[in-house]
Parts: sequence; C-alpha cells; structure tokens
Amino acid sequence: MIRFFDMFLGRSTAMRALDDALRAAGLHPLIVPEPVKLTVIQLTKRHAAAQTQEAAFADAAQLLAYCILGHEQFADSNSSEEAGRADQRVEAAMDEGDTLDAKLILLAFHAGLISPEVADRVEVDESEG
Repeated sequence: MIRFFDMFLGRSTAMRALDDALRAAGLHPLIVPEPVKLTVIQLTKRHAAAQTQEAAFADAAQLLAYCILGHEQFADSNSSEEAGRADQRVEAAMDEGDTLDAKLILLAFHAGLISPEVADRVEVDESEG
C-alpha cells in the first residue's frame, strides 16, 4: 500500500536516503520491508540527532546490512574491515543494551530478517517484549 501512494506522492527524502544507504552497504532496498525502513528512519531520527541524516542513515544501513547478510556476505559486499567494525558494533550493542545499535539489531531479529549466524549471538529476553 505504501508503494501505491509512492506512485502519486513520491517517496520521502528520508526513505530515498535510507534506500541509497542500504544500496551502499550492499543490501538491495527491496529486501527490507517498508515498515522496517520506516522504523529505522524513526529510530535514527530519535537517537542520532548529532549526525547529519545521511551519516546517520549510512551507519544504520551498515549495521542492518550486516545483520541481514551475515559476516561473510557483508564482507564480500563491503570489506573485511567494515565487517569487523560491524561485528564490534553488534558485540558492543549486546553489552550496552538500550542503544540505537541494539534497537536496530532487535528490529532485524523480530522482523525475521537477521541472518542465522548473527541471530545466534543475539540474546533476547522474551519477557521484556
């Protein structure tokens, strides 16, 4: 239904910027459902006020792409250094808890988009839902 409105109203600049960031991270935007993208936009706007929109979306897209693609495929699309940084972000998010990165990881997890190898590392307390 969102795509239907896009035909007449056009996509928002935030949605286009996030789609571009996802492409740059090696993930085709059509793989990510629209509700997940809208949630990423809202989370990013709420938590990354110090960054420009493009930089905040690029950071969010990198982590989301890593969670969806997994380490190897992400490294193939980006670099082993980028994969290492994303891996460290996952570890830090799991240690720190209530951060933007942790929320993005949980979003991918609950949306059923997360790769099995990353999902195995994520500890989710189902009672906190």
